[in-house]
Amino acid sequence: MAGMGEPGMGERRLGTRRLLIASVSTGLVSGIFFAAGADAAQDEETNVQNLPAIEVVAPQPTPRRAPLRTPARTASRATPKPRIYVYPTSPGASGSIDVDKIPASVNAVDPNQIKRTGSLNIADALQQYVPGVNLSEVTGNPFQPNIEFRGYVASPLAGTPQGLAVYQNGVRINEAFSDAVNWDVIPTAAIRSATVVTNNPAFGLNALGGAVNLLMKDGFTYQGAEIDMMGGSFGRIQGSAQWGKRIDNNWAVYGALEGAHDDGFRNFSSSDIRRFYGDVGYRFEGNEFHVNMGVADNDLAGPSTVPNELLQQYWGASYTTPQTHTNQVGYINLTGKVEATPTWTFEGTAHVRGFNQNTQDGNPTGAQPCSASAGFLCFGDDTTPAFGLNGAQLANPFPAGAVLGEIDRTTTRSSTFGISGQATNSDQLLGHENRLVLGASYDASVTHFDASSELGTVGENYVVTGSGVFLGQSGNPTSIGPVSLRTVNQYQGLYALDTFNVTDAFAITGGGRYNAARVTLEDQLGTALNGDHTYDRFNPVIGGTYKITPELTAYAGYSEANRVPTPLELGCADPANPCLIAAFLVSDPSLKQVVSKTVEAGLRGTKDLNIGQLGWKIGGFRATNYDDILAIPIPGLQGFGYFQNIGSTRRQGIEAEVSLKSNAVQVHASYAFVDARFLDALQVGSNSPFADADGNIQISPGNQIPNVPRHRIKAGIEYTVTDAWKVGGDALWVSSQYYVGDESNQAPKLPSYAVFNLHTSYQVTQNLQIYGKVDNIFDNRYSTYGTFFDTTALPNFANGGNQFTDPRSLSPARPRAFYAGARVTF
Repeated sequence: MAGMGEPGMGERRLGTRRLLIASVSTGLVSGIFFAAGADAAQDEETNVQNLPAIEVVAPQPTPRRAPLRTPARTASRATPKPRIYVYPTSPGASGSIDVDKIPASVNAVDPNQIKRTGSLNIADALQQYVPGVNLSEVTGNPFQPNIEFRGYVASPLAGTPQGLAVYQNGVRINEAFSDAVNWDVIPTAAIRSATVVTNNPAFGLNALGGAVNLLMKDGFTYQGAEIDMMGGSFGRIQGSAQWGKRIDNNWAVYGALEGAHDDGFRNFSSSDIRRFYGDVGYRFEGNEFHVNMGVADNDLAGPSTVPNELLQQYWGASYTTPQTHTNQVGYINLTGKVEATPTWTFEGTAHVRGFNQNTQDGNPTGAQPCSASAGFLCFGDDTTPAFGLNGAQLANPFPAGAVLGEIDRTTTRSSTFGISGQATNSDQLLGHENRLVLGASYDASVTHFDASSELGTVGENYVVTGSGVFLGQSGNPTSIGPVSLRTVNQYQGLYALDTFNVTDAFAITGGGRYNAARVTLEDQLGTALNGDHTYDRFNPVIGGTYKITPELTAYAGYSEANRVPTPLELGCADPANPCLIAAFLVSDPSLKQVVSKTVEAGLRGTKDLNIGQLGWKIGGFRATNYDDILAIPIPGLQGFGYFQNIGSTRRQGIEAEVSLKSNAVQVHASYAFVDARFLDALQVGSNSPFADADGNIQISPGNQIPNVPRHRIKAGIEYTVTDAWKVGGDALWVSSQYYVGDESNQAPKLPSYAVFNLHTSYQVTQNLQIYGKVDNIFDNRYSTYGTFFDTTALPNFANGGNQFTDPRSLSPARPRAFYAGARVTF
């Protein structure tokens, strides 16, 4: 990444620091503007085509800045400067290269685009501005969505096979126990840029479909202060404050604080978000050092899916309750970069991270009165004894006719330590420009996982009330009971990437990464979960770019990636001993690592028109997973199953995007086609109405993978009515998709949906902006996720206690919502 020049004496005398910013875009279009000084904080802005702003050089000072002038309009009056376009190729910041040399798709989001969504969740901005990204609220909580990109998922839900790596300031933040990604703990206001990197094994484990790479702000890239408050429908109150200051030529500080309360539109769905991020930086003569830290303490309700029959009566309905998560995280990172010579740069990172999660999950239960032993409880059927924690069969404390349920609780406590180093060299090779990146990383995590199950009764509002009676090891085979597990993950990686300019127009990139992993499980209550698993693999990458004209670039590349089974998957991988997914682990057979092989190619370009700057891209990809892992349900046991290697799967598709940026208007539109299929035959359990008498369905080669819509269309516009007033809107259309549980593709699909949003802002003074937005303006009632449930598990209390007849269970989207806020900068 290009270094930033020091401010001149004239700038210090004016008391205002102005930096030239070159922003990169997918179409290689750059908007140049002067960022405001400390008296009016401004975020870096990019073209709507979504590449991160890059600092280039400090220009000569200007006499003064006119009030109420937007960055884009200021840009049009600025003298053109040389532009540098760079894009990340590795977790380290110095691994960035000229975007024209990237042999893969290019996608990113800047802080102004994040701010425009009015959301404290980076996932919302990624969905709006990255063509292939789709969100589904599996948990039923807007702060914890599933991000699906090209058919690969980064989910907060433990037990979901994860296919995307997520990095924050060069540190991988997939959680140690399950590789889950808790989007709610990421400090959104502090994000400087979010890039979705594809076709690159340098980002290590889990980057099967790519990596989400988050770079954070610091006092060198953000000066001033901002307070942002917003409120609106469903009890939403949220606020953020950020402050950055460059103390002198060498020191800078930055801090961001965020909080939100949301009642939710569904029963029992309120959430509270509390987050802080801070950074202290020191730089001199091209060298730079930072200490940054963050904490989060969030209480989240996740009402999950709800039977369709209940939704038809009330869109805010919920099924079994409680469904709550408490996430707490704290971390500290030390980073350093040293420019040892004009062509050699060395950087390193050391980090410590602690994560605590407590969950409560109200569920139906397999416990029931015994038929032959009056006064006792059985589990799974009416003859298999249900045991207590002391190993004795449980007496039945419940009145006759009571509807039984259980509250499943889990506690996950993880501590992670890691170090990484990277060297970057830009010496010429054979008289040609060349960029070499060498890196290594080591991460170790220790996790303590505990689970318990308390029996209770289910009320007519589907609230499970605990009884104080806890289940011991029960079931035939054993499928539930207390769990206490200690796991140790050790991950090592070595990578090298080299980009060689054959000519000024033609560049080739080659390299790879070697990953080694060891996952150890130590059962704290017995020996059934003990295990020691090792994995290793070298993943290559090769690709090239050719600049056909100054405004048109072609690219193509091939890469491989791998992910290793998580401790959670390894602890629940025995078909003969199914477990409650993500809770009651029962045995430790081995699983193979997943390997993905990806090829992608495309074109991207720009054109200066009289009406503005046009940018566009189109590309295709094909990724094949080998030994893919799937959660296999057990027929007749709702929520129970095991993880298994299922052979090969394939994801392929096309992504296209076009955008136009001018002083008066910004427009973007995109289309993505994703075709995700199973390649091998497999029999799995399901609650599908098309399951056979044993509760199984047959997957055939070519069946589509559920919960992956094939078509996504996005569009957005923002129009500058006056210097002070802007209006805009965006639209999203997602095609139909198969229900989870319909891997055989026999049932009707979850319907397609379209949603439209509007927003506006008015700059009252140079320091005060008011804004508002309306989400889902047509109040469309749709669902982003669907599955099947056991219709016999609980009665339909909304229908007189009769049995449910529709096995569909949906995650409903938020109805029309109104929000208004104010933003003050200093």
